[in-house]
Amino acid sequence: MSTSTTTTTNTRMRTTTPVSRMTSLARAELTLLGRSKGTLVAALFVPLVLPLSVRSAAEEMDLAEAGLTPGTVVLPAAVGFSLLFAVYTALAGVFVVRREELVLKRLRTGELRDAEILGGSALPSVLTGLTQCLVLIAACAVLLDMSAPSAPHLAVLGLLLGLVLCAALAAVTAAFTRTAESAQVTPMPLTIVSMLGSGMFVPLELLPDQLASVCELLPLTPVVTLVRGGWTGDLSAYEALGALATAVAWTLLAVFAVRRWFRWEPRR
Repeated sequence: MSTSTTTTTNTRMRTTTPVSRMTSLARAELTLLGRSKGTLVAALFVPLVLPLSVRSAAEEMDLAEAGLTPGTVVLPAAVGFSLLFAVYTALAGVFVVRREELVLKRLRTGELRDAEILGGSALPSVLTGLTQCLVLIAACAVLLDMSAPSAPHLAVLGLLLGLVLCAALAAVTAAFTRTAESAQVTPMPLTIVSMLGSGMFVPLELLPDQLASVCELLPLTPVVTLVRGGWTGDLSAYEALGALATAVAWTLLAVFAVRRWFRWEPRR
């Protein structure tokens, strides 16, 4: 009986897959995430409040000249806020805390590979961000009386790219964050720059050409551009490919930085 049990256990261990291992880790991470009240507040409620400020500002802008409406300003901004707070900021803190608690180090001694550890740890935050984006999109569409997107594939592509990019950037930020306390500060530069320069509060169409050209190169700008272009339908193939190339370039750069500098043990 004992031999049979051992054989069954070994068989189960041999038949585990990357998906099953990442799912188990994500389930455990989701439980831990639910216990972090501060992270939940920042991830769930801040992105719900900020679009109200954007709407008030959008109503005072001359949007008609740029072919925009308050809805096409608020909706992409709402998506950007969710990605920044529910995914990027929250996940950077998760990586740092798990590293400082030696969780990541212990996970590396088991079956999980490095990519599976990072992916499984990121999955709850990514799914939270995705759900929140979908809720905000639906709410904006109803409350702001918006029509169906003219190019939905661009909006979907922008959202998916944003989720992957923000998860990768969170890991990069965690690599250069020493303590759990400083994890509340280190995501702020990218967050503030993205909010001001990626077309969330002020669309790039309303900025001076030279400034807009610089802002187009920011990590979150292509995401906002693709989501907005999905609704307006005014994004040309050249502009869409340019935004896509920028987002992919930032993602690849972030992945390289994670593989090069991500730390699995606390700094002593």
